[in-house]
Amino acid sequence: MKFEIAGTTMQTLSIDLERGEKVFSQTSCMAWMNDQVQMETNTGGGLFAGLKRTFSGGSLFITDFTSTGRGHVAFAPRFPGTIIAKTLPPGVSLICRKETFLCAEKTVSLENAWQKSIGGGFFGGQGFILQKVTGPGTVWLDLSGEVVEKELAVGEKLFVHAGHVGVQSPSVDFDIQMVSGFRNIIFGGEGLFLATLTGPGHVWLQSMPIMNLAEEISRYLPHTAPENVGVGGAVGGALGGSTGALIGGIVGGILSGDRE
Repeated sequence: MKFEIAGTTMQTLSIDLERGEKVFSQTSCMAWMNDQVQMETNTGGGLFAGLKRTFSGGSLFITDFTSTGRGHVAFAPRFPGTIIAKTLPPGVSLICRKETFLCAEKTVSLENAWQKSIGGGFFGGQGFILQKVTGPGTVWLDLSGEVVEKELAVGEKLFVHAGHVGVQSPSVDFDIQMVSGFRNIIFGGEGLFLATLTGPGHVWLQSMPIMNLAEEISRYLPHTAPENVGVGGAVGGALGGSTGALIGGIVGGILSGDRE
């Protein structure tokens, strides 16, 4: 099996397969393939396994690509970013964001992983259920924007806007910490919480979280704002994230009640 990652901001992954070699992906990832590749869509271990994947942001079905000769298949991410390839020894895992998995050798297992802390699940921007890939085999992961890697020593901490965390070693502890300082919270634009990554372990950070891109695009889309979005939206924007949306909605509701 040989592969090539081509491109800059909109990369593609091309894989050449010998007879009998197989890779799999979640649905809607394949870009092109030759006639020596057979495609089979299935639940990847039964209906229950497929449903569990949906909880971590994956697809109900997966697609197997098996070479019957000299096969060639290519995959393309859904947004601008960087594809990284990791060859995992048997039993070695990586914890990934929900939208990170692109494809892998069939020997790699894809399953759910749980946030270790309640705060990380509620306020970490990734939810309680993540994805875990485990070797043996090569997995290709898609991170948004450019990628910066950090190796954390034992006890070393790194504070990160949660959306920039792409992939991490299971040994890295993920938690959240409230931003200090009233002015930082209200005017800093970073929200109430930052992710706290504690070593030891390796972390892959992404420069352009897809949520940030979506928010920027939405600013230029025509829409009619509700009457009470002014102050409530301003408060929510200042606080950021789900907490900001909640508090902004409360403020808007109060204003609505006062006007009736």
